Amino acid sequence: MSMDTRTTSESPGLPVADTHDLIRVEGARVNNLKDVSVEIPKRRLTVFTGVSGSGKSSLVFGTIAAESQRMINETYSAFVQGFMPTLARPEVDLLEGLTTAIIVDQERMGANPRSTVGTATDANALLRILFSRLGDPHIGSPNAYSFNVPSVSASGAITVERGGKTKAEKATFHRLGGMCPRCEGMGSVSDFDLSALYDDTKTLAEGALTVPGYSMDGWYGRIFSGAGLPMDKPIANFSKRELHKLLYSEPEKIKVEGVNLTYEGLIPKIQKSMLSKDREAMQPHIRAFVDRAITFTTCPDCAGTRLAQEALSSKIRGKNIADVCAMQISDLAGWVRDLDEPSVAPLLKGLRHLLDSFTEIGLGYLSLDRPAGTLSGGEAQRTKMIRHLGSSLTDVTYVFDEPTIGLHPHDIQRMNNLLLQLRDKGNTVLVVEHKPETIAIADHVVDLGPAAGTGGGSVCFEGSVEGLRGSDTITGRHLGDTTSPKKTVRQSSGALEIRGAATHNLKGVDVDVPLGVLCVVTGVAGSGKSSLIHGSVARRPGVVVIDQSAIKGSRRSNPATYSGLLEPIRKAFAKANGVKPALFSSNSEGACPTCNGAGVIYTELGVMATVESTCEECEGKRFQAAVLDYTLGGRNIAEVLAMPVAEAEEFFGTGEARTPAAHKILDRLHDVGLGYLTLGQPLTTLSGGERQRLKLATQMAEKGDVYVLDEPTTGLHLADVEQLLGLLDRLVDSGKSVIVIEHHQAVMAHADWIIDLGPGAGHDGGRVVFEGTPNELVHDRSTLTGEHLAAYVGR
Repeated sequence: MSMDTRTTSESPGLPVADTHDLIRVEGARVNNLKDVSVEIPKRRLTVFTGVSGSGKSSLVFGTIAAESQRMINETYSAFVQGFMPTLARPEVDLLEGLTTAIIVDQERMGANPRSTVGTATDANALLRILFSRLGDPHIGSPNAYSFNVPSVSASGAITVERGGKTKAEKATFHRLGGMCPRCEGMGSVSDFDLSALYDDTKTLAEGALTVPGYSMDGWYGRIFSGAGLPMDKPIANFSKRELHKLLYSEPEKIKVEGVNLTYEGLIPKIQKSMLSKDREAMQPHIRAFVDRAITFTTCPDCAGTRLAQEALSSKIRGKNIADVCAMQISDLAGWVRDLDEPSVAPLLKGLRHLLDSFTEIGLGYLSLDRPAGTLSGGEAQRTKMIRHLGSSLTDVTYVFDEPTIGLHPHDIQRMNNLLLQLRDKGNTVLVVEHKPETIAIADHVVDLGPAAGTGGGSVCFEGSVEGLRGSDTITGRHLGDTTSPKKTVRQSSGALEIRGAATHNLKGVDVDVPLGVLCVVTGVAGSGKSSLIHGSVARRPGVVVIDQSAIKGSRRSNPATYSGLLEPIRKAFAKANGVKPALFSSNSEGACPTCNGAGVIYTELGVMATVESTCEECEGKRFQAAVLDYTLGGRNIAEVLAMPVAEAEEFFGTGEARTPAAHKILDRLHDVGLGYLTLGQPLTTLSGGERQRLKLATQMAEKGDVYVLDEPTTGLHLADVEQLLGLLDRLVDSGKSVIVIEHHQAVMAHADWIIDLGPGAGHDGGRVVFEGTPNELVHDRSTLTGEHLAAYVGR
């Protein structure tokens, strides 16, 4: 019996199923895209380039990946879809040839303090099974080695069926978990400094509580009085019983003004609301309060291992599971390789492959007990990649957002090999990238632009890397950029002395960081750069740190609210129109009553996904119609918030709308390369690099003498790096000291002084291997950084 295979007229002999080798996008209009149409080859590596804000993410993430995910979600039942995020259909005329998209982005990993590198990958699960099989003494199932599972005991009557009869029997039940009972698997116990919680000379009514958010004007005042606490007695005069009720009371039901509420003591309340979050995920004012009021000390029962004594007593070859998780992963891989146990051979094979993947991807310097919240954006992205390297899925689309972030030029080669490995398994790999080393390995390049924001959103070039080099696009012109080290460097005006730094992998480092100059700290990923600067410099007085941690903000937050720009704008509008400033805030009195100033209406459809639609009353402008009648310089508040920074800078610089306070902030936003952002764009739509530069612009106003910047070139196009270098120069010339943790060779070449850490990562690093001028580093070529910098500057 022969099967008839249809063939196509275009390519005779090729089955129809094999002709779908393109992802076709027609008429994409997401965000700033202007009717973009592209054809992306499948099972190839396609790199998307263009200046920041040109529309790369809108095309790759907002259109292709979003539609793929939305269509996959639609295959689930309505019940399951009810638990999934709402995904609106992207604005696009046609999307053809899509495959399942797996997104590997730079979002930092979960804000759960119980999450570690081991639990975020499958390494911990495999080790727990290994110990439950081979551990001596044998203590129980894999749960007995998990610091996230508490021990449970119970006793009582159970019903047993025997011979057709049922009878009650007394039974006891015990399940052994690995969680340390004292610290509940956190590894540290918290102690409260009561003087930071309240001012005992004041009464509750006078605002004695200094905990953020505990204002006595709102419900908290009513709850405290409803619970029977004396509101007009200074806390210093409280009886023991009253103080205990204020601080430690268990949750109790109370009725206030006819409403059923729960009253709970301050300390348990803070533990639940603030301490259950990872420190990195807290808003800055909450983090400052937690740092001030709470001291964390290593748990005395488990010595910080998070595990119960039973789990620590069970060992394989003299090591318990905590010892194994504390090892550097590259060493752990060697330890596992030496285990030869036929009974668990498949398990050991999987574990070896997983641990080798860490080393391959350049994360061999981590340990499995490292909290996931402390990983940088680049480390988090590479940790997520590990899951996919061993995957047997093929013909899927992998979407990467700048995978080279946080990588030294030496490590970029490894990352390139991994991307090619994923492609060679038969997958489509889409990469948004600025680094020329990664653009160079592309099979196909799509360059978006020509400018950012409203000036972008068009395809400037589509084709091979060679074609891009020869094209007259901004990316093509800058692809071969090199920078020479400065002939003359600034002389330092003093030094920050660091002595005996031993955070993480640092080996008692002594170094003098010069002041009054541009100092670049470099070295391979995991060499100890962040440990040195964040551990020994960041907490000193007068130091302003601008890192890559996420800006916590709702969809109501935007660059205008975050940078403090809205304040002078509201005041200018209020003054010009003789009304209250609160009218010009979409989160306050001026908000459209229908959508409460959100600009969109959410419709809950029970078990179906929630539908989001533009508010018909305000047409997405967020304000009441009456507020839009008030103008400043001929524009209303909604029109001003729709302006890009560059246009607003001109608008508030001259004429009737001249507002020096607003102009100053806009100037700084423009300086850091955010001229294309609109003032009212929700913060949730900004990329990692944009968020960092928004922070930089905002914090430049702080009164600091030393600025620490953690990889400020993240997400910057080659053309924008020059602008950033100009900004750093201006900061130094104004008398500030600038310390930059950076891998970008252009920034290294531009430095006055370089401190290079290494020579390797993890315990092979942690030492200063060079300090001096860029010229000396290039001339010496004594370190990995020196070799790469010499190649970059063409020496």
